[in-house]
Amino acid sequence: MENESPAIDTRTPSPPYGYSCECTLSPEEQIHVVALFHANKIRPSRIAFRVGIDIAFIEQLIAGEVEAERFPRLVAQYRRERYQQRMHDSRRRSGGQRYELQQRIEREFHQETEL
Repeated sequence: MENESPAIDTRTPSPPYGYSCECTLSPEEQIHVVALFHANKIRPSRIAFRVGIDIAFIEQLIAGEVEAERFPRLVAQYRRERYQQRMHDSRRRSGGQRYELQQRIEREFHQETEL
């Protein structure tokens, strides 16, 4: 026991010190991924954990400290795409269900775009 070397801990520390994976995306791709996730209402801590992007960078983007003009345009673009996809998917329903779902989708979209 005296000559044993200490075991090296290879575990990944938990966020915010470490992330579940290393980010291999370019800075340009990171901006697009954050915009997409933000448009889909994913929390910054979850984005950092799932993709490995630095949480400070994510929060700077959302706060408008970095890419202040471009990031909101990307988020708006992804929200429109999400809206269109949800409306397309609602066509599977019929009658009153379809109408109510489409009304809810439109209401949510307008609430998101007003922010």
